[in-house]
Amino acid sequence: MPRELLESELFGHIKGSFTGAIAHKKGRIEMAHGGTLFLDEIGEMPAELQVKLLRVIQEREIEKLGATEPTRVDVRLVAATHRNLAAMIEDGTFREDLYYRLAVIPLELPPLRERPDDIPDLVNFFFDRAKQRVNRPQLAFPPSLLPFFQGYRWPGNIRELENILERIAVLARSNEVTLADLPPKIAAVGSTPSALQLDLPTTGISLENVEKELILKALEKCDWNQTHAAKYLDISRKTLIYRMEKHGLARTIES
Repeated sequence: MPRELLESELFGHIKGSFTGAIAHKKGRIEMAHGGTLFLDEIGEMPAELQVKLLRVIQEREIEKLGATEPTRVDVRLVAATHRNLAAMIEDGTFREDLYYRLAVIPLELPPLRERPDDIPDLVNFFFDRAKQRVNRPQLAFPPSLLPFFQGYRWPGNIRELENILERIAVLARSNEVTLADLPPKIAAVGSTPSALQLDLPTTGISLENVEKELILKALEKCDWNQTHAAKYLDISRKTLIYRMEKHGLARTIES
């Protein structure tokens, strides 16, 4: 979206402020006065508009395109992004002062590949919505296909999951989804052999101890490089550090 159009959409404009502005228009921020406005993909906002958004937060007022006087607003902002804002601050593409104004209560949602237990509920929710949207309410999704979705890495996270389920709802050949209806990249998950072979004792085993030993082996394999070990385990570095602290794992330096 062009910067001028985005600015008009967020902050509004007055009649004659630019070509095509044939009437006064309230922006999204003013329309949310007294309520909450959700700003998705805040990391994509142009630098010029970041300044104007900072003014909204600090001064509680907006400046419409073409206006000579500000307009007072009272709005709560909730923002989301898939970008690394800390890195963007370092390279100068995102304002540090705006970041700290927005990050009053930060919530970090792990990528979908680190939340396989959430996938069945998400599949059911998005599939039910998709089949209603395409007018196929009788279409069924068997639980036997869920492991294929749980084993896939989901580089596109929730949006990819939602889009794939909508495609399946449209293209499924019968009233029950089958393996043949899944995209090849997901259907292939079940045919990929596991590289990890475990011999489980008959007397039982502690899952906590297994996790601790697995993390320790990965750290030793990667010479205690946390970034490499996290990549090896297919988890984020933050998750690895959390689990290291939970299990009391730290490298011992021999003198």
